[in-house]
Amino acid sequence: MHIVGIRSSGFESGLNRIRSLRCLLPAEQNMKDDVQIRFLFISGGHRFMGRHGKEPASHEMTEQTSIECVAGKGILGDRFFDFKPNYKGQLTFFSLEVYQDLQRRFSIQTKPPSVFRRNVIVSGLDLNGLIGRRFWLAGIAFEGVEQASPCYWMNRAFCDGAEVALRGRGGLRARVLSDGTLSLGRQSFSIQTEQTE
Repeated sequence: MHIVGIRSSGFESGLNRIRSLRCLLPAEQNMKDDVQIRFLFISGGHRFMGRHGKEPASHEMTEQTSIECVAGKGILGDRFFDFKPNYKGQLTFFSLEVYQDLQRRFSIQTKPPSVFRRNVIVSGLDLNGLIGRRFWLAGIAFEGVEQASPCYWMNRAFCDGAEVALRGRGGLRARVLSDGTLSLGRQSFSIQTEQTE
């Protein structure tokens, strides 16, 4: 009896689709259970971007209890939503621990974390370690792209010296890879073992 192997372009296409979908599922390894979302912010417009030599615009960050993430676009209602195709900063993360260190270093307790213009303030994560990695927070897939480098506006937003103090720890710019809702509180977290290409 002769058995004919079945292979078609449609079959291969289906396998590739399954592989791509698996990449959006939370990793079973490298999970953490102490990650918390402490603050969530969005802004409908830019306050500092494109304002060199001018006064800041009036677009403040507004605090949220939850935000809606849309794959390939960003956060609904935020200034960077669908900003550019494959934009590197569809969503930005910032470390609560860095914020608290700046408060201690400069003896400032009156400035909220919203002044840094980042969307998701988290605790329990090494954000720089997520650069070039796919990770899942609250079941939503993200790709860490690069540091959110501080600019001179941070000296005005927080205090003199803030720009220098934030170098190397200004946060994480990320792409949104799947739809979902981020909410305040303790959240599931896992990271892909290998770096993304």
